[in-house]
Amino acid sequence: MPVRIVKCLIVSMSAEKIIREEETFVTSQKTEKSGKNISNTVDINHLLARVRKEERKEYKVNLVFFVMFAALILIAGILLSL
Repeated sequence: MPVRIVKCLIVSMSAEKIIREEETFVTSQKTEKSGKNISNTVDINHLLARVRKEERKEYKVNLVFFVMFAALILIAGILLSL
């Protein structure tokens, strides 16, 4: 079941995030094989919280790039009008 959830989340992400998700998933498989008592159940609330946290992070990055682009256009417009 966790494999299907990860694959569904990867579909809408960029290439960089796909690689990071695959690395995270491989790491989690290795810890399961180490012999520690790890539950086989997945809490959907934890997964949703992680996705929301990543979306907030992406939103902030996109907002910073948009503001930088808008400032660049504004500065170029001011310089060209002089």
